[in-house]
Amino acid sequence: MKIAVASDHAGYKMKEFIKGMLVEMGHEIEDFGSESEQSTDYPDHGRPAAEAVSRGDADRVVLVCGTGIGMSMVANKVRGVRAALAGDPFSARMARAHNDANALVLGSRVIGEGMAAEILHIFLNTDFEGGRHLRRLDKIEKRI
Repeated sequence: MKIAVASDHAGYKMKEFIKGMLVEMGHEIEDFGSESEQSTDYPDHGRPAAEAVSRGDADRVVLVCGTGIGMSMVANKVRGVRAALAGDPFSARMARAHNDANALVLGSRVIGEGMAAEILHIFLNTDFEGGRHLRRLDKIEKRI
């Protein structure tokens, strides 16, 4: 898969950790920044990364900020992006299986690298179940 990644300054270290994992898994990565822990605004990096998924230039996006809340808000403003803030494996699994989330958001000040790794693995390896869940996604798209 081609995966876009982005963070603000608070998520920079975790984004770099995730990039290493994605490379090990054999995924292609496009990094939308940030490039350091110097203060930056999460919309400046999160929106372009989410737009890559919206345009079909990336299959999924992983966004990281301090809590994950800001990046979630940004990503869910982009048409066709279904961002899920996941802080545990069950939420990551359900985000994919029931909500067909194409954006994973992590809070670097909320979870550690070990949990992030587990969540990422589940998110990337869980298929959307379709069925009754597809009907619900159709309703979301009609409201946007």
